[in-house]
Amino acid sequence: MLKAYYYLLMRDLRLAFRNRHELANPLIFFVLVVTLFPLAVTPTTEALRAMAPGVIWVSALLAVLLSLDRLFKEDFDDGSLDQLMLSPNPLVILVLAKVTAHWFLTGLPLVIIAPLLGMFMALPDEAGAVLIYSLLLGTPVLSLIGAIGVSLTVAVNRGGVLLSLIVLPLYIPILIFGANAVDVAMDGLPVRGQLLFLAAVLVLALSLAPLATAVALRITASR
Repeated sequence: MLKAYYYLLMRDLRLAFRNRHELANPLIFFVLVVTLFPLAVTPTTEALRAMAPGVIWVSALLAVLLSLDRLFKEDFDDGSLDQLMLSPNPLVILVLAKVTAHWFLTGLPLVIIAPLLGMFMALPDEAGAVLIYSLLLGTPVLSLIGAIGVSLTVAVNRGGVLLSLIVLPLYIPILIFGANAVDVAMDGLPVRGQLLFLAAVLVLALSLAPLATAVALRITASR
């Protein structure tokens, strides 16, 4: 199972790097939204600092959502998804490998670039560190939950709107606690509760989301 996980992870990473223009789209979207947002408001230090947690987290959420469609769609179109489901390896492990690849390609770049955008939005250093921690805990959850939505809509042509309707309500708690952790850190208050909540949700998502995704894929493929 570990070999199957590793080989599928490497396969998805190699395929993604062959299409670098698509790989960069979520990151470019993330940077553009955060950097353009101050143009619509009074760009004072206090105003930027107050809106920074919400702007960065909403932008990260939308960037992940923008990239979800390619999680299973290409495999479904070329028949690779059917081969994965016929594999003797557990589909749950293969789903987890694909979600891991998605996070490496989408979530991790957002985490890396977020501190620079935090400086642009006048975030203090202590809040910038909490921003990294919250995104490290929150973005994998976004990928795991998004995988469930993609598995339900993979056979639907232009299912982006339906996908958004499915996953956005489930994203809201992550958005609230992730942004609140950064906001509270700027006030010098403890953020352990918010980060522990994100960690608990991550553990829960790792336990249940791959199984739910595998079941949904089998249901979708049987239609």
